[in-house]
Amino acid sequence: MTANQPRRPWALLAAIAGSVGLGACSTIGDSARGAMRTITPYKAEVVQGNFVSKQQVDALRPGMTRQQVREILGTPLLSDVFHSNRWDYVFTIRRQGVASQQRHLTVFFDGERMTRYEGDPMPSEEDFVATLDPRGNKEPKVPKLEASEEELKKFDPKPKEAADAAAAANAASTPAAPLPASYPPLGTGR
Repeated sequence: MTANQPRRPWALLAAIAGSVGLGACSTIGDSARGAMRTITPYKAEVVQGNFVSKQQVDALRPGMTRQQVREILGTPLLSDVFHSNRWDYVFTIRRQGVASQQRHLTVFFDGERMTRYEGDPMPSEEDFVATLDPRGNKEPKVPKLEASEEELKKFDPKPKEAADAAAAANAASTPAAPLPASYPPLGTGR
């Protein structure tokens, strides 16, 4: 530095701060890479097709009509115009943390009657629910899907509510007042 040039302490501070900042960048980069290895992006759950349980397959009998099979298994995923004698039930599920599953069942018909079925061994509903739990619980809690008569009575309308509903139904069934033959003009246009 010469005597004519003023000292610039801020330049020295900026140089020191820059070198410290560059050193921190490599440290931040390493920690960010480590975090990215432990944090995984969200993957959407993909469920396609019809889940068919072992209990449903056990209910199938040769000679059943197409409607009876549909009532047990649901609507088939594949019903081909060119192969009208077969219905294909395909089920696929992909979830994060759980192994992907795919199952296939084909039902064959002769006219309107089922002759046979073939496909993968199907799990029971309890076994299927157990495979969905990534924690590996051995005894899954399967909800009860049927209500008893006593449980249904809890939802019966109370007598006053039933009387109000009957009154509203009667009011709705009475004819409305007749419409006028003519209406007044909409406006004078001022």
